[in-house]
Amino acid sequence: MNMVNITIDGRQVAVPENYTVLDASREIGINIPTLCYLKDINKTGACRMCLVEVEGVKNLQTSCVFPVREGLVVKTNTKRVRDARRGNLQLILSNHHRDCLSCFRNGTCELQTICDDMGLTELEFEPPKELKPVDMLSDSIVRDPNKCILCGRCVAVCNDVQEIGILAFTNRGVETEVAPAFGKSMADSPCIYCGQCINVCPVAALREKTEMDKAWEAIEDESKHVVVATAPAVRAALGEVFGNPIGTRTTGKMFTALKMLGFDKVFDVNFAADLTIMEEGTELLGRIKNGGTLPMITSCSPGWVRYIEYQYPELLDHVSSCKSPQQMMGAMLKSHYAEMNNIDPKDMVVVSIMPCVSKKTEAAKEEMIGSHGTRDIDIVLTTRELGKMIKEARIEFNDLPDSNPDEYYGDYTGAAVIFGTTGGVMEAAIRTVADIVTGKDLEDIEYTAVRGLEGIKEATVKIGDMDVKVAIAHGTANAGKLMELIKEGKADYHFIEIMGCSGGCVTGGGQPHVDSRTKEKIDIRAERAKALYTEDKLRDKRKSHQNPSIQKLYKEYLGEPNGHKAHELLHTHYKKREIL
Repeated sequence: MNMVNITIDGRQVAVPENYTVLDASREIGINIPTLCYLKDINKTGACRMCLVEVEGVKNLQTSCVFPVREGLVVKTNTKRVRDARRGNLQLILSNHHRDCLSCFRNGTCELQTICDDMGLTELEFEPPKELKPVDMLSDSIVRDPNKCILCGRCVAVCNDVQEIGILAFTNRGVETEVAPAFGKSMADSPCIYCGQCINVCPVAALREKTEMDKAWEAIEDESKHVVVATAPAVRAALGEVFGNPIGTRTTGKMFTALKMLGFDKVFDVNFAADLTIMEEGTELLGRIKNGGTLPMITSCSPGWVRYIEYQYPELLDHVSSCKSPQQMMGAMLKSHYAEMNNIDPKDMVVVSIMPCVSKKTEAAKEEMIGSHGTRDIDIVLTTRELGKMIKEARIEFNDLPDSNPDEYYGDYTGAAVIFGTTGGVMEAAIRTVADIVTGKDLEDIEYTAVRGLEGIKEATVKIGDMDVKVAIAHGTANAGKLMELIKEGKADYHFIEIMGCSGGCVTGGGQPHVDSRTKEKIDIRAERAKALYTEDKLRDKRKSHQNPSIQKLYKEYLGEPNGHKAHELLHTHYKKREIL
């Protein structure tokens, strides 16, 4: 790469010729403010917060799109620049609903941070007198146009990263909004509720539909038996809510905090992840041996399931009939657990803690209502919501001792933990399938060929005398590429793992907010994944079929994997969804 010499605030530096002024400035420790900019995703200069002076150019320039060149001289901190930025910030705030103290993003809002950094103490304009309707019709995502600053980040990630294309700029002039086409609600669009729009929104224009009040109400209701279970990826991110470095593993503190919140039992969805492997692995072997539809595709990610139901319904036979671990957990708690403890399922409230906002919609699906007549999962909270509840309870999270979840439904193996990162479901499945096929307890269980952050990974795994060809994709843009290969008859795989979000559940739409500047410095997918792989290595048992409570469950209640009772409780069906 050719280098060019430029001067920034009197400092001479050499930078690659493909850099922008923003890139060059940040490389030498000058953090020019931005709101619309997302590295490699959104470079539009729309917010006008990154203005700088360029020698020889009359007007101030947006540094996020202004390219460097040999001899360029830039000033980033003159009175003219500061005044212009403050003026643009005032204009953004003039159209922004300023209920900051009661806002869901209070304390994590990038607009709020910039106001503080720039010393904004007085507001020149009154806030809007009339508020626009807030779209709260979906079970997963709330869209609040009164807080939208028209930065375009959500549009870019929805269109260019996930390639779903739900969000766009609508109307003109002062009436411009970011919304689904034709004024539709998020609930009436083919949104998969991956929540990546929430993750990149700098304010609270997009957020999850919170159920914290329902959870508190259930805990206070002495007539209800309230149990909670946490997803694998939550333990790799919850600590960030309390100031811990990205990727800090807080498993033991998480369980202690949940007990202190007042839940009657604290379990782990990892138990159901082990259960999923038993069902899914058996289903895969059955398809291979009996000429079933191949490749078989995982069904753990509800965003991915919605995607194929909308975009590729003709390929639904390829999807495993297994419910997701969340839904398996709810089904077992309201059947087996309820029977063991003589509890009427109608008197139970099952709460799941998820890194994913699409799980809220999944739990509300009609097919997830059990024979008891109630939802298998009653309340879904995101990692962010759990963090807020812990703070509300005034629990000093970082000072908590470690503890374990309650027995039986809190038992899990290392294979279950890695469900939270891309390639993890595949690796967990191979560990069990390999033992079943060979009839041996294989020692070499770290299938690194399926790990990593490439958009699509392929591998051929030798299992006994059988070569099993697998593929892994994360993010729906990559999923679409594999679906096209299947349609064209070019996907000669046995098994495909697909996660709706880049990196898998570790970057789900319900994980703690990370500001855009930090995302440039740290690959949060990799750091959170490390926490899960670490926990995997620390477990005594690292294969799902070795979980003693899973073995006991099949022996005493379910019978054989993929048997009649297992199908009744743990499997589901899918349907074509029409794009209206």
